[in-house]
Amino acid sequence: MTAQLTAAPPRSADRSDRWLTALLTCAMAFSMLQLFLLGALGPRLVADPGVSPAVLGLTTTTGFAVAAVLSPAGGRIVDRIGPRRSLVLLLLVSAAALALIAAAPGAALLLGAVALGGVPQALANPATNKAVLAAVPPARRGAVTGLKQSGVQLGAFAAGLPLTALAGAAGWRAAVWTASGGALLAALWALRSLPADAPPAPPPSRTVLVPRGMVAWLAAFSLFLGAGIASVNTYLALYGVQRLGLGPSAAGALVAVLGVAGVAGRVGWSRAARPGRAERLPARLACGAVGAAALLGTAQQAGPLVWAGAVAVGVFAVSGNAVSMVLVLQRAAPGRAGQDSALVAAGFFAGFAVGPPAFGLLAGHGRYGAGWLLVAVEFAVAAAVAFLWARRDRRSRPEQGEAGA
Repeated sequence: MTAQLTAAPPRSADRSDRWLTALLTCAMAFSMLQLFLLGALGPRLVADPGVSPAVLGLTTTTGFAVAAVLSPAGGRIVDRIGPRRSLVLLLLVSAAALALIAAAPGAALLLGAVALGGVPQALANPATNKAVLAAVPPARRGAVTGLKQSGVQLGAFAAGLPLTALAGAAGWRAAVWTASGGALLAALWALRSLPADAPPAPPPSRTVLVPRGMVAWLAAFSLFLGAGIASVNTYLALYGVQRLGLGPSAAGALVAVLGVAGVAGRVGWSRAARPGRAERLPARLACGAVGAAALLGTAQQAGPLVWAGAVAVGVFAVSGNAVSMVLVLQRAAPGRAGQDSALVAAGFFAGFAVGPPAFGLLAGHGRYGAGWLLVAVEFAVAAAVAFLWARRDRRSRPEQGEAGA
């Protein structure tokens, strides 16, 4: 893939970058769209028999538990078969999972469909990062990475506004069917647009499944960051309806606002994540996320603060994952980008799996204040992990004479 793209005439490089960035952004959006749809449509879903607030949290746990378990294998698969095959597979499975969610008659089959949706989540970061390394010049990788990571938040916007509006007019199942059709179209786009991958590489003689060094620190940071973000994504709309008196459409708009803020945050912070500065950003962003959780909790006494809290979660919390991926791309050893991305993503997905059930237990008893306090603690632990790694990294680099930790 590298040779085919770099051989293009220089005047076509910018255009190639633009369509590649757009495609990768779509892939990231569809890989996690089910999470945002289930959260934005939560007030309508819990009206169905058998779908309680606790079951709503369990859907998130199911999908991301599968993603966390499969992520190390997903990284190896991407490194072996290449980004084009991986991206087409990702989008096809996303379309299938969304179709099954739309058709599911009860909680059991809904959980099974969400579990299938964990597969594209496991492939998304290693596949898109591998495509960036293969096709984008080093000077533009930070910007392209931020843009394609913002696809996740574009998915939140799509779930919170147009798809929620469609659900109000035609029912939540029609909204999910529409999302499934969009994923299928994106798969056809990837199949027709991306250059062919090289022949599949032989399996590596030794595969590292346990993260080490910087990757281990970023995986731990992502675990606690993901736990807090997943709770916000899953329960923000339901919180707006049950505690703040918002209607289902206005509550869905909260998710859309979070998504727009997340797009701006991921793009802006990724551009700022230059070597030497990127190492300090995760701790700072997690500290900002603590403030965001405090705003959400305080909204029970001052309702409009929930909108400020949603913006702050997007600007600070969801941007932390994008900066983590920039760091992986800056420091990955040759041939390791897919596996390192997958190992960091596994920590993030594990956090998504464990966060919502704990919040759901509190929400099921109406204790949203305690739930937002739990989210603030999770973000605070993420900040502490990131600060400790940055300090250790700063001390070790002069001694080692290299950027790695």
